[in-house]
Amino acid sequence: MKKRTLSKREERILLLLKRFDFLTRDQLNRYFKLGTVRNTNRVLSELADYLMTVRDGYQTTYYLSRIGRDYVGCQKIRKKGGRVKHTVMRNELWLFYGCPRDWKNEVKVSDGKTKLVVDSMFTKDTWHHFLEVDHLQSMSENRKKIERYKELYANGLVARTLGHFPTVLWLTTTELRRKQLEEACKGLPRFKVYTLTDIQ
Repeated sequence: MKKRTLSKREERILLLLKRFDFLTRDQLNRYFKLGTVRNTNRVLSELADYLMTVRDGYQTTYYLSRIGRDYVGCQKIRKKGGRVKHTVMRNELWLFYGCPRDWKNEVKVSDGKTKLVVDSMFTKDTWHHFLEVDHLQSMSENRKKIERYKELYANGLVARTLGHFPTVLWLTTTELRRKQLEEACKGLPRFKVYTLTDIQ
């Protein structure tokens, strides 16, 4: 590979992929305001040595290659697999909420009695949010996680620490699953269930 100096925008693309693991062409287009599909393809093809791709129908998802990881000092190796779609869905909600600066993924939350790993945590208009992505989990797994959220709420420590109990957001794939999740979330103080169609 012939070494070249990357532009600021190219470096920012690599850094965003370091932070968010997998992003689709459309997500990169929206974030960096790259304009037409043709222009987006051109920008990303110029970074071909730094990126790997996964095809899903008409959509291409990008992640860092070894050269890309070296360039931005990234230790984490991403691989094609079941987590790609889950991660892309999570990142779709990040874009939908205006790219919150304090967005954190895979956050451990515990009050000493109940613990869980939240897919993402962020604040919007000073209010905390927990995000769960429902992609391939069984609904019984989702219900168990919601029960742990209810325990955290009942125990009160999270609300005392943050000043309120966060809104629990779910992102799912179908209307049926939305209804099932909404039913399961009853009893939480604030929750919202989106489907991908709602936010794209």
